[in-house]
Amino acid sequence: MFASLQISIMVLLTLALFVVEVFALIDALRRPAGVFTSAGKRTKVFWGSILAAGALLGFVGLYPPLGIGMLGMAALFMVVPAAIYLTDVRPALGSHRRGGGRPGSGPSRGGW
Repeated sequence: MFASLQISIMVLLTLALFVVEVFALIDALRRPAGVFTSAGKRTKVFWGSILAAGALLGFVGLYPPLGIGMLGMAALFMVVPAAIYLTDVRPALGSHRRGGGRPGSGPSRGGW
């Protein structure tokens, strides 16, 4: 009874952390390369590589039937690069996105 509960918790936890890792990877890949260096952070290639490796190992750490489940508890540590990116690098990059953001999000020219 407790074993199935523990496995269920690990499946949900590793799946949630894998979603965070994939979100961080997609966010880093969508940003222009120049934004990383202008914000004083490492290059886009560096962060893309680190986050891709973390997401790959996070996938390997997913429990079956979703993944291979080879890493056990070590799969929980694969979220560390994504956490560093999301808490330190992403806020420093600001609102720089591909295409410069939404139209009309710039300074107002008056009107209503």
